[in-house]
Amino acid sequence: MQNRIQRQWMTINESLFRRMVFIAVLCQWSSGIAFAQQPESLKPIKNVIFILSDDHRYDFMGFHPKSPAWLQTPNLDRMASEGMHFENAFVTTSLCSPSRASILTGQYMHRHQVVDNQRGVPEGTTFYPQLLQEQGMQTAFIGKWHMGHDDDSPRPGFDHWVSFMGQGQYFDPELNINGKRQSFKGYNADVLTDQALEWMQKGRDGSKPFFMHLAFKAVHYPFQPAKRWAGKYHGKPIDYPETRARTERNYRTQPNWVKERRYSIHGIDHMETGPFDKDPVPDLDDLYWDYAETVSSLDDNIGRVLKALEEAGLAEETLVLYMGDNGFHLGEHGFYDKRDAFETSVRVPLLAWSPGNVPAGKTVSQMMLNIDIAPTVLETLGYSDAIDPKQFDGQSFAPFLAGSSTDWRSHFVYEYHWEWNFPATPTLFAIRTDQHKYVYYHGTWDIDSFHELTTDPDERHNLINVPGYQEQIEALRSQLFTELEERNALNAPVRPPAGERLGQRKLPE
Repeated sequence: MQNRIQRQWMTINESLFRRMVFIAVLCQWSSGIAFAQQPESLKPIKNVIFILSDDHRYDFMGFHPKSPAWLQTPNLDRMASEGMHFENAFVTTSLCSPSRASILTGQYMHRHQVVDNQRGVPEGTTFYPQLLQEQGMQTAFIGKWHMGHDDDSPRPGFDHWVSFMGQGQYFDPELNINGKRQSFKGYNADVLTDQALEWMQKGRDGSKPFFMHLAFKAVHYPFQPAKRWAGKYHGKPIDYPETRARTERNYRTQPNWVKERRYSIHGIDHMETGPFDKDPVPDLDDLYWDYAETVSSLDDNIGRVLKALEEAGLAEETLVLYMGDNGFHLGEHGFYDKRDAFETSVRVPLLAWSPGNVPAGKTVSQMMLNIDIAPTVLETLGYSDAIDPKQFDGQSFAPFLAGSSTDWRSHFVYEYHWEWNFPATPTLFAIRTDQHKYVYYHGTWDIDSFHELTTDPDERHNLINVPGYQEQIEALRSQLFTELEERNALNAPVRPPAGERLGQRKLPE
């Protein structure tokens, strides 16, 4: 109720604010820098904090209409009510390391070549914080790196480095701080936020602008909340997705691999087995509640960052971006995990907050991607000259942050390569528009997918064989492969097997 009242109040003032921003942007449009000139009453954005979470799906935020009614995320809600919510944000590969590499390089997976969670970043890769350093900014990386799995050594582009090996631990983490290891007591997200605030308040030169990449482990599986949240949601009602049921209707038109994945390590029929299976995966209801409690644990720490900025007088000259590295199924299509091109896998939260700069309470419906973060940060800070269109596959959404608009994409391309470690999901390429999605599955004797998203947002009915759609399907398939070929994305790297293989499949009952 409080959020609705606040949004209504913000709407009254939004029109006036947007007129002010529009005049400023119009006058300076030739510069191409949305924030180069602000109304005199506003402070220019000097700093950026990019907060990245892990496996946080797009709808698990208290203000979201599809969120569980009992989920508490007051700080994410605050970012939305006082800032901007990009309701159609996506990743171009729904997997931790490839998505994180796309965020830091502004490139698709086929360009940066981080195709799974086992391999590191190719030598010579440029991360956009390196470009910020060239502009004289102080930069810090704090949290989960993961590209290279167990390698947590400092990477180029960051003056200050705090990270941990692989997935890390939820409690009592060991951190690599500028090349030296230190052990800490407490919850991982709390400890990382402590490190972030310490650097922001004491560890940097206060006379220089700064950029911080704060990457939380939460809410990655196995979901473990802070002790203050443990058990808070257990027993709350769960609105099971219709596509969760193992019914003929749900699988009548889906590819065979979708049904078969139900019995893999990432399927709910792998966990819903008998006591003699010794399966380490918990009951799905417990998984759901633990996930929600971990989201609330994360939200606490987002609030700490916002509060620290306000107390330091930095809020009005700092842009805070919040994003998830990929989505996560919680029963949809019989899955938990991500990787595939279904909506709950590829859609992520994306919020922007900067009091007095970003219009309050505004929702943007255009499709934003993880590869857009790099050019957006550069343009927001006024470094448009550092944006090389040949280097970045994404595009800057800085004009939207200023309350304006610009010509925008009508579709995007998605890619995922089969993993030896988790063989249940095939290599796939997808093209998504505002209305439709076509998915091509490679290397498996199966049918492809075509979904009408406006009438079937849950992607329950695959229309790939419906005669009336064949012309449209062929057009999307042709466009998909034309773009992939133009980008040299069809020369997929094949890697030697590495890491643990979790390829067991339960037998259907």
